[in-house]
Amino acid sequence: MNEQIGELLVKENLLTSEQLHQAHQQVAEKGGRLGAQIAQLGYLQEDDLTDFIARQYGVPSIDLDDFDVEDSVLGLVPEDVATKHNVVPVNRAGSNLIIATSDPSNIVALDDIKFLTGYSVQAVVASEEAIRRAIDRYYEQSTSLADVMGDFDDTDIDLVHEDEELDIGELAKASEDAPVVKLVNLVLTDAVRKNASDIHVEPYEKTFRVRYRIDGVLYEVMKPPMKLKNAIVSRIKIMSELDIAERRLPQDGRIKLKMGRGNEMDFRVSVLPTLFGEKLVLRLLDKSNLQLDMTRLGFESVQLQLFQDSIHQPVGMVLVTGPTGSGKTTTLYSALADLNEVSENLSTAEDPVEFNLPGINQVQMHEEIGLNFASALRSFLRQDPDIIMVGEIRDFETAEIAVKAALTGHMVLSTLHTNDAPSTINRLLNMGIEPFLVAASVNCIVAQRLARKICEECREPDAEVTPAALVEAGLDEAEAAKVSPMRGSGCRACSDTGFKGRVAIYEVMVLNEELKEFVLNGASALEIKREAVRLGMQTLRVSALNKLVEGTTTLGEVLRVSSRDH
Repeated sequence: MNEQIGELLVKENLLTSEQLHQAHQQVAEKGGRLGAQIAQLGYLQEDDLTDFIARQYGVPSIDLDDFDVEDSVLGLVPEDVATKHNVVPVNRAGSNLIIATSDPSNIVALDDIKFLTGYSVQAVVASEEAIRRAIDRYYEQSTSLADVMGDFDDTDIDLVHEDEELDIGELAKASEDAPVVKLVNLVLTDAVRKNASDIHVEPYEKTFRVRYRIDGVLYEVMKPPMKLKNAIVSRIKIMSELDIAERRLPQDGRIKLKMGRGNEMDFRVSVLPTLFGEKLVLRLLDKSNLQLDMTRLGFESVQLQLFQDSIHQPVGMVLVTGPTGSGKTTTLYSALADLNEVSENLSTAEDPVEFNLPGINQVQMHEEIGLNFASALRSFLRQDPDIIMVGEIRDFETAEIAVKAALTGHMVLSTLHTNDAPSTINRLLNMGIEPFLVAASVNCIVAQRLARKICEECREPDAEVTPAALVEAGLDEAEAAKVSPMRGSGCRACSDTGFKGRVAIYEVMVLNEELKEFVLNGASALEIKREAVRLGMQTLRVSALNKLVEGTTTLGEVLRVSSRDH
């Protein structure tokens, strides 16, 4: 979208000058196009923006998500041209080619396509995000596993047996082989396109497989030949700048890739030696998808108010708990973004630093040289801090310094691995922190999980879920009789899974005076939970059921991510 449209939106009072400036800043920081950033920031809906542009230029608008393009039409415009100009060919009528674009004033793009195809070009308007989705959908990765394997000569590399000496020079050479490079690139780009959060590369005795975690669930995507095992692992280790000669110890690294359209993707790489070779897990860190708007994370309105009140206290500790991959980091980053004022000094100790946040001093931990959470925390306290974030409280030493910081005029944010909010108290006590220190320092504990959202494109009523099943899950009978549970039937948009995206489920426990009494008296986690519920706390199960009632998720997901309340 060009500058002119931005100014017109301001002129028509659809956007403020401040919002346009904010969108420009996002483009400068993250790349991409202005229209996409305006929609992503929530200033205008995609459809409203598309309709406005269509009216301004007197051209029709089109909903690409409901449109099927023939292969013969797609073949007229190569993928690189479509990506470069952010356009999609949609139809051909005689000598006319109809092109969907988000910017009908981009004469250069239309002339380029006219010259390339020999057709007269007519523009229709679609949103930038819809065009991006269509490009991803229609221009499927042309290189398949079969294509890559077809180029590979069996004599190039052989399976190394455990009793053989590994020739590092040969392995490095094999890992640079064109088909291996192509295959690894295919795995990485395919994972990005499918919105995977992790890639698992796993060697077993007789098989070798690659799995993606999509919306919290693992799916097997390919089984490369066993003889490629060492070459593929070495290729990823070389990209991560790791030692390919070291195969007996765990290693951690990072890959940074440019994905086109100005997007950068980071992969956090973990290598673990297993019985039959090295297992790799790559965590995808997509800066463009980082959601820092707290109102969109999944908090119920009451929970959000309690959480915001807690982080805006001048002193104390706010803990976010849950298993690995439950979205704790995103919640903490959104809290930091909310607290990030010029008047505040914010410092974070992270292992690893997942996303760079402007205005916040982020420190990467290095255990091997003695820079751990405890030593970083000590240094922070000499740096005149206002707000401190500790990646994780893992031991007594870190917990003790964090508690002392919270008691001496600082706001401390951190995470712990516990099942729910009340059991976090017992975890701190088990670490060796005195009950009176826990009661005095902790403001609020948030437990969270991620549930898969029903795909918007194929959602339908779920006739199989009975009111009795809802009552069994925890809803009361009157509400269970009124609820219409939904499910996804499976479509192209969600790769036939019925789910697309995830929403966070929260349990927010504020330590008020009554609960502090319970902590001081050495109450069990169950007693603390019952008292917190009596005082109005919504448990993880209740929050999950609320998402089911709203039609956001399914009963299966509710049962998967939360335990029944006793």
